[in-house]
Amino acid sequence: MARGKVQLKRIENPVHRQVTFCKRRAGLLKKAKELSVLCDAEVGVVIFSSHGKLYELTTKGTMQGLIERYMKSSRGAQPDAPIETPPLDAKEEINMLKQEIEILQKGLRYMFGGGAAGTMTLDELVVLEKHLEIWICNIRSTKINFMCQEIQLLRNKEEMLKAANKYLYDKVEENTGMADFAPITTNFSYPLTIQNEIFQF
Repeated sequence: MARGKVQLKRIENPVHRQVTFCKRRAGLLKKAKELSVLCDAEVGVVIFSSHGKLYELTTKGTMQGLIERYMKSSRGAQPDAPIETPPLDAKEEINMLKQEIEILQKGLRYMFGGGAAGTMTLDELVVLEKHLEIWICNIRSTKINFMCQEIQLLRNKEEMLKAANKYLYDKVEENTGMADFAPITTNFSYPLTIQNEIFQF
């Protein structure tokens, strides 16, 4: 089924607006990470929600370092002078990844009731909160997709049951020759059918 064109205007319903913000923010952050990994680019994303909440992502280093680098390059950029991009030292990158892993492990211990709650700093809790919000958005999106698939499967089964009932009704009418034959009614929405080799569910 083709998706309709989305009108680019403010969503009036606050619930729909928050859900759309959550999904699109998660998608934007995911695309930024993919761009960084695939193209070895240094990406920084800053998002402020309508309530003033800050969401940020830096793929290499820190946001402060990225902003300082941007300020230097925008102030001292000359048309004929190439911008110097010093590569990250391997040790610095390893240390940065170790710190990120340690924060995530602390967060997992904190979520499962471990003793790390008292040792987490405010910055670590903010990072953990951001990760949890992204995970919640992904879980909700997957849950909605799963429920839509289940609904579609049930609709397909309903159509098959209707076709099976019509086929059996026509067969009975044909064999008995009774034009005024009425199907047996039950408490179900549709007459019961017997599964055979023609209609496999």
